[in-house]
Amino acid sequence: MNDFKAEPESLRAAELTALDRVLRSGWYVLGNEVKAFEAAWAGRCGVANGVGVGNGMDAIEIGLRALGIGEGDEVITTPMTAFATVLAILRAGATPVLADIEAHTALLDPASVERCIGPRTKAILLVHLYGQMREMERWAALCDRHGIALLEDCAQSHLAQWNGKAGGSFGRFGAYSFYPTKNLGALGDGGALVSDDATLTQRAAVLRNYGQSVRYHHPELGLNSRLDELQAALLLVRLEWLEGFTDRRRQIAATYHAGISNPSVQLMATPAQAQSHVYHLFVVLCEQRDRLAQHLKAQGVETLAHYPVPVHFQPPCKEMRRDPHGLSVAERHAAQCLSIPCHPQMSDADVALVISAINAFE
Repeated sequence: MNDFKAEPESLRAAELTALDRVLRSGWYVLGNEVKAFEAAWAGRCGVANGVGVGNGMDAIEIGLRALGIGEGDEVITTPMTAFATVLAILRAGATPVLADIEAHTALLDPASVERCIGPRTKAILLVHLYGQMREMERWAALCDRHGIALLEDCAQSHLAQWNGKAGGSFGRFGAYSFYPTKNLGALGDGGALVSDDATLTQRAAVLRNYGQSVRYHHPELGLNSRLDELQAALLLVRLEWLEGFTDRRRQIAATYHAGISNPSVQLMATPAQAQSHVYHLFVVLCEQRDRLAQHLKAQGVETLAHYPVPVHFQPPCKEMRRDPHGLSVAERHAAQCLSIPCHPQMSDADVALVISAINAFE
């Protein structure tokens, strides 16, 4: 699904230069590389502040804790997401509530979310699944109407925009992951919280570092979740390539939409706006998903299902509160979804092979 070995040699050389710079600096935790990346990434997200943390899940947990959302509070989110989204809510001490998704996008369904809102609801954690953003004004208005916070899980949506505004700039905070397979990936774990709220990000910076305000002074209980200097330096290098890599993902996706014509394979909705989808994943739906995956493998095409087990089917979450109308759309999507290759190192011949193999499926 990714081919890191095929990345340009010039990128690899720049990464090695960054590695050497960090090694020679003698400073490996919370130094100038982290500060530079925090500023650069916040700028790309169109917000004032960024806080580098250990991973995307910690970014959500720290953001929730910085807002004071915890025990006795409910946060509405989707069952169609990486488990880390829900686990972060639980780790913050809050209670996740699961709403259903829209069939054509796999994003949260606003009508289902409305049914889940109750007196303990403090926030909606919107997941920009697969790299897409939609109807952000509608979500902001819904949250304003109910007096709750809009939060953004941007783990898959680096550089996605809605009406010219980037992911993470609509809610109280945006949480990013820089896991290696993300559109902007480190060479290990990494994450960031971005926000225009200086008070929130200042508290997040304290929480990520044991709850330490200044050395040896801990005004609150925090955790150890710091983006390290090496990963920050590598991310600064990779950030220079991100726009070009994103353009290539969009080109591949457009070719898929134009070329895949098998009636037994359903494509997801096309982007609502040109910049609103960055195609972290290109997902198709098929009632015979497993047989399609086997067929593609035989043709030399790797696939992966994201995510075949919805959150409420996981053993620790079977009693989790959810939409009283059920989560049938998410369950159907989980049974049919299949991700096909869509990464910037793919050649036109690679893309043509994928299309030919899918169209040949019977």
